[in-house]
Amino acid sequence: MINWDRVNELRDEVGSDDFDEVVEIFLEEVEEVIARLREKPDPLRFEEDLHFLKGGALNLGFKAFSDICQTGETDAANGQSQNINIAAVIASYENSKSCFLTNAQKIKNVA
Repeated sequence: MINWDRVNELRDEVGSDDFDEVVEIFLEEVEEVIARLREKPDPLRFEEDLHFLKGGALNLGFKAFSDICQTGETDAANGQSQNINIAAVIASYENSKSCFLTNAQKIKNVA
């Protein structure tokens, strides 16, 4: 679900002190798009929204979430927005976020 090698790589790139801020910014930005998808899903924005989510997810190591966003982005680009399961996208994000926050704290304490 989480690519921990990528998480550690990002922590090394930005430094431990800035890592928490990077995570916080990522989560805030993603939460905005997730809220829009939850409250007012707009099939005309799915490709753009899922592309944004995919990119952020890759940067932070959210592998499963990135994969589902990639699939949805491709469907939207091919005019098949009706195939995108927005509830599954949101659930994947929530599960990834929970796993990340729980385990990142453990890794942080070890590092």
